[in-house]
Amino acid sequence: MRKKIVVLTGAGVSAESGLKTFRDSNGLWEGHDVMEVATPEGYANNPSLVLNFYNQRRKQLFDVLPNQAHMALVQLEKSYDVTIITQNVDDLHERAGSSNVIHLHGELLKVRSSIDPDVVIDWKTDLKLGDTCDKGSQLRPHIVWFGEEVPMLDKAIGITQDADILMIIGTSMQVYPAASLVHFAPTRSPIYYIDPKPNMSPSAFENLVIVQETAVKGVPTVVEGLIGREL
Repeated sequence: MRKKIVVLTGAGVSAESGLKTFRDSNGLWEGHDVMEVATPEGYANNPSLVLNFYNQRRKQLFDVLPNQAHMALVQLEKSYDVTIITQNVDDLHERAGSSNVIHLHGELLKVRSSIDPDVVIDWKTDLKLGDTCDKGSQLRPHIVWFGEEVPMLDKAIGITQDADILMIIGTSMQVYPAASLVHFAPTRSPIYYIDPKPNMSPSAFENLVIVQETAVKGVPTVVEGLIGREL
């Protein structure tokens, strides 16, 4: 049976494809206050602003391509059972060819009913006021906003608990509950943390390996070593 690798990816992976995926140090996301465009309250106060914000983010996806980090993770599937748990809302992992991707924070290319979260629809064009589901409810971005539950968290925890190897790529490990997943990995499972500004100490976990590199540099190197180990 092939070993299971669980990969937790964050904004740093998508940023190297040219996407600004989250707020800058000044608290703004593409010039907007995060609380205005990424909370239920912001959506209630100004739904047109929020819909337009995500329409622009959606359009950006068609101008970017998966990078070497995305592609390296696809190669990993040749030797391992790989599950990617991503905080990113883009589809770059899928476009690269990864076959098992869990989106903790939702997906830009999907929308959902405002009254029934289980009604989720693929969506590649602009979402406007007046676009409704079959129940007559306004459709909203399929994004997990601040203050909302993370519906895929329990599934992600269960998968992480079975990890033979955990890789953490391009994330500050400061956004919860996603950052808590590392604590569910088996104690003796190796953890590879790839980030140019790592926020974890080597003494924090048994078998923690810190690779202080960008995703496009660090991930191919780590993947090459893991595949070589299994050959």
